Amino acid sequence: MKVPYRGTRTPVKREKAERYMLLAVVSFAATVVTVRLFLQLTGYPQVGSSELHLAHLLWGGLALFIASLLPLILANRWAYTAGALLSGIGVGLFIDEVGKFITQNNDYFYPPAAPIIYAFFMATVLVYLRVRRPPSGDPRGELYRVFDGLTEVLDHDLDPQEHDILEAKLQKIAQESTDPNTARLAKELLEFLQARNLELVQVTPTPWEKAMKRSQAYARRLAGRRRLKALLVIGLGAFGGLTLLQLVALLLLALSPATGGPMEMLKRIMITGYGQGESAVFWFLVRLGLEGCASVIFLAAAGLLVLGRDWRGVFIGMLGLLLSLTVVNLLVFYFEQFQAIFGTLIQFGLLLGAMTYRRWYVEPPE
Repeated sequence: MKVPYRGTRTPVKREKAERYMLLAVVSFAATVVTVRLFLQLTGYPQVGSSELHLAHLLWGGLALFIASLLPLILANRWAYTAGALLSGIGVGLFIDEVGKFITQNNDYFYPPAAPIIYAFFMATVLVYLRVRRPPSGDPRGELYRVFDGLTEVLDHDLDPQEHDILEAKLQKIAQESTDPNTARLAKELLEFLQARNLELVQVTPTPWEKAMKRSQAYARRLAGRRRLKALLVIGLGAFGGLTLLQLVALLLLALSPATGGPMEMLKRIMITGYGQGESAVFWFLVRLGLEGCASVIFLAAAGLLVLGRDWRGVFIGMLGLLLSLTVVNLLVFYFEQFQAIFGTLIQFGLLLGAMTYRRWYVEPPE
């Protein structure tokens, strides 16, 4: 029976999309950090000759091109994994040279380049956080992901756990789908999976998987509630306290007659740093103000955790960390360039620790 064309073009989230996105994000960050560290340690060498200069942006473009071709040509799952890694490496190599392409003199060390790279990285992190949300669970999308999982049958790599997951999805689709064709297809596939002669493999974990499982179990035992809470209190308190002490010391120094006044001291700081001019002084003052606000939030969160008000303390601490990571660090990267990476990594670690503590040990208030 022929029916009028009414094709559906609604996007469907791919199976394991969050895993591929995480690989891209991690390889992106690792590439930028590795390239900057390597160039600094080796004195910024150039690959080429007297006429040619093979910038690493070219290698990044090549990696991006290969990453885009892999899912277009190959249907294997490993092609998506390889594409995710290559895309992260490619964009890391590409964007590392952004300073050359937004300045007339091709300035690799252009101060705004570092915050641009950091902002682009944070944008990819936000995309990852959006992708890692559970899919809607509609029958059409679930059936897409079932077909993706059925490739394991063709590769003779379907294990019992994957079989049970596919079976549960097909049962849900058959029961909830309002489209009779979708429901019938789900029932046919379910009958195929329930066949006795279907080949299943007993998966033997690789040494890497065994090591990861042991490390996760050890981390869960090691990071008990008291220890994880103490780590958050120390981390938030140290960040907030040290930053506030630095701001107070800078204020006292600015008010001292020996420095010639606040503006003269700020101008000297600008000369020794990356930013210069009145605009740099303005943004440096904005940075100091934002860092002061973040430090107060960190100290308040640590105090609430000490007082046993865990839910509110974790919430305020996460709020302060998000403020610091998304806003404050843009200015920190401008003035300190890639020296700000270490502090940023610690803040990311504290944010992950706070999220883990809330998920494992803290119940939301009524």
